[in-house]
Amino acid sequence: MFKKERILGFEIVNANVEEIVQFALVTKNITVINTINPHSYIVSKSDSFFRQSLIDSDFLIPDGSGICLASKLINGRKLKKIAGYDVFFNAMKQLNMSDGKVYFLGSSELVLEKIKCNMYNDFPNILIKTLSPPFKSTFSVNEINDFVEDINKFSPDAVFVGLTAPKQEKLIHEIKKRINTKLISGVGAVFDFYAGTITRPSQLWIDLHLEWLIRFLGEPKRLWRRNFISTPLFLIDVTKEKIIKNIK
Repeated sequence: MFKKERILGFEIVNANVEEIVQFALVTKNITVINTINPHSYIVSKSDSFFRQSLIDSDFLIPDGSGICLASKLINGRKLKKIAGYDVFFNAMKQLNMSDGKVYFLGSSELVLEKIKCNMYNDFPNILIKTLSPPFKSTFSVNEINDFVEDINKFSPDAVFVGLTAPKQEKLIHEIKKRINTKLISGVGAVFDFYAGTITRPSQLWIDLHLEWLIRFLGEPKRLWRRNFISTPLFLIDVTKEKIIKNIK
């Protein structure tokens, strides 16, 4: 039903974000939507659980110009970038029209309170519930069980997890078969973008494929590794894959 491009071992969806979200919200089974970019690809090479979590996504979307470039170089086909924010915003628009319910798992209480305020103004028909989990590298079995119980009590149409990669994808992989929802997606910095605690680059920079630069200038300590280590390593793998494909 949805076209996918095989890039460096991953099946990445090549479709319209509105159609992806609409499908997720009407299908009977839970739909997992995750994102992939050059940094998460590099991390997945040394983290098998994270890699499997990405592979097992129902929709793995190209959240990065590097992934779109790889599609062009390796397969000769254009791939449109879809950011986690696009998934989030389209889900909100559709659920606002149907009086939906959304669960936010992740970030701080401050960020979640700002999300509540903005949701009340932007999407007043949506009922929301939030949970700020403990700030730790891994969650205990009891903590994960508590997450599942809290989600199921609310029975939301969509669950958005904002814990950054690879933590959020791993958690989604662990709970997806235990929760009652239609859509679950790891969206990372989208929580901060929507709350306004971090400014998302304008559409101009996004269209110029320079969103990464603006974000790096805003958070150099956090993002230097992904831009100056992960991206070059990713491009090396893309080049190798291109050479191998040409030889064949």
